[in-house]
Amino acid sequence: MRDKDVTSSRRGFRAVLKPREELRIKRGHPWVYDNEIAFVEGSPPPGAEVSLFDSKASFLGKGFFNPSSKIRLRLYSRTGEKADKAFFEKAFSEALAWRRRFFDDKKESQRIVFGEADNLPGLIVDLFVGQVDAGKPEPGPVGRWLSCQFLSLGVELRKAEIVRSLAGILAPDGIVERSEAPVRALEGLEASSGVLYGTVPGNVLIREGEAVFSVDLSEGQKTGWFLDQRANRAAAARFARGAKVLDVFCNQGGFGILAAKAGAAQVLAVDSSRGALAAAARNAVLNGVGSRYSTVEANAFDYLRNLEKEKAKFDLIILDPPAFAKSRSSVEQAYKGYKEINLRAMRLLNRGGILVSCSCSYWFDEHRFETMVEDAAFDCGRRIRLIEARTQDMDHPIVSGYGESKYLKCRIMELR
Repeated sequence: MRDKDVTSSRRGFRAVLKPREELRIKRGHPWVYDNEIAFVEGSPPPGAEVSLFDSKASFLGKGFFNPSSKIRLRLYSRTGEKADKAFFEKAFSEALAWRRRFFDDKKESQRIVFGEADNLPGLIVDLFVGQVDAGKPEPGPVGRWLSCQFLSLGVELRKAEIVRSLAGILAPDGIVERSEAPVRALEGLEASSGVLYGTVPGNVLIREGEAVFSVDLSEGQKTGWFLDQRANRAAAARFARGAKVLDVFCNQGGFGILAAKAGAAQVLAVDSSRGALAAAARNAVLNGVGSRYSTVEANAFDYLRNLEKEKAKFDLIILDPPAFAKSRSSVEQAYKGYKEINLRAMRLLNRGGILVSCSCSYWFDEHRFETMVEDAAFDCGRRIRLIEARTQDMDHPIVSGYGESKYLKCRIMELR
């Protein structure tokens, strides 16, 4: 570290780790828990920038302090820089440069900021490129909108500066906040939503491959659309031509509609949300596949069980459930849930059929996921042949030392 960074870091608030608590931080993890800190100097207020040192007084980084959270310090820098306008502009420029290696931000919707993986703890920013969905045959002009989540106290208190910096770097037509995730409560924050900059339409039409989807930026789940599954949806669609497809936990229809566009003979989409199914049905019509796309409002576990009783058969089944394991303590119960839906899906597949199975829970790690799939196959007397082991798309970067950045599992398998 530069001498001037050491000097500046010693002037402000300081947190010092207990002995032997620094290795995880040195390897790149950005969270410092309350029980890892020996003491804090200077009585920092909530959200303050605090310098972190190990027990031998070696500087480790700088982070946002929250005395109300178990994650006491979220590191945003490994130097002594301040989280000011220059910092945010640099961080956003670097995040955008990474995406531009893989995507065209003038044409493609994408995640621009992925929290800690982009050294911006608790901040999520998705860019949606498309046309206003006014419900008319003629779409409007192409626009650019940002949908943001401020999930930590540090970025919440710097929201105005962040919005100004985003507007300057990305020049969007509007920025909407969707900070409704339960994790905000752990930071001592209430849910918050609304337009922060410019104007934001209710729905926009975005393109994904050869398909078009209507995305609700104000009321859709999370930021409006699950961009992390984009490449996986395209990969699954390669096996859809002529197939009878079952899309379970279909949400707004991403997997199933791309399958129909790729030539599926029939797609049956299942979800428990009436609103999601209505959106999926409209998306099917927008893509000209409404005649081959049908929806069912049902509990997935019950519906899979009923399909098995009816001896229904499919050529391609997609399982994209919500996170069953939201914490370490729920992993074992989640295992039972994941295994049940995978077991029943395998029984519904024709021999040689394709199963696309996903989990978006970090706590349900790859080893457990693969063990669960193998156990399900064994219990129903089938064998699996792995075609692809996939994870989230490149706009959700995976970084070393921060295991939470690799959370999505997607396996494409042939059932023997």
